[in-house]
Amino acid sequence: MNKPGFNAQKQKTYDIDQKDSVQGIAPTTSKQLFLEINQHLCEDHQPSEYITRLMTHNIFSLYPFSLLKKLVDTPQSPVHHPEGCVWNHVRLVVDQAAKVRHLSKNAPVFMWAALLHDIGKAETTRTRKGRIVSYDHDTVGGDLSVKFLSELTDDNKFIQKVSMLVKYHMHPLYVNKDLPFGDVKKMLVETDMHEIALLGYCDRMGRLGSKSEEEKANIKEFLRKCGVGDIGLSL
Repeated sequence: MNKPGFNAQKQKTYDIDQKDSVQGIAPTTSKQLFLEINQHLCEDHQPSEYITRLMTHNIFSLYPFSLLKKLVDTPQSPVHHPEGCVWNHVRLVVDQAAKVRHLSKNAPVFMWAALLHDIGKAETTRTRKGRIVSYDHDTVGGDLSVKFLSELTDDNKFIQKVSMLVKYHMHPLYVNKDLPFGDVKKMLVETDMHEIALLGYCDRMGRLGSKSEEEKANIKEFLRKCGVGDIGLSL
């Protein structure tokens, strides 16, 4: 498994009492906490269970984890996201990603992208004309994921790969619906189409009522429109 690197001098020390530990383990530095979360993301069948338990403790009130905690209070359109708040959606996406992470070229990058893919929604969600929208949450999220991960690791290649998946995770929708927000040429240069397709599938499946075969067809159409065909992605 690829593991991000760390700079011991930049580690934060978190004050977590034993009573606030999760599963009997009380991480005290940014490195320890990152590795703990990374292990659950890459090994658990349902990683969201661990992260949701961790969210109830004081660590998620501190930056950068507070960026994720905000998603609990961030609403979504009930038309497109009947599962409720953004965090409910993220939990579903992370667990769906765990089912297909064996198909990823880099499981840690893929799983952290699944966890952070909608981190920009807390800053961008608005109600306009009676509709809940979160325009530009993908590009804002790409920048926020860099800030988030830079607090925990100095592996710049890892951070860049995660942030690019977050930045482009909406492109399957943009491309399939011929929306003007996409930039396929830039996407092909900056990130891996295989990973975008895989994350896009998980994002679509992380909604109540989603149908697997329908979403698989959507991803195939996305790849076709991008001119890359079947890139060996067997969902």
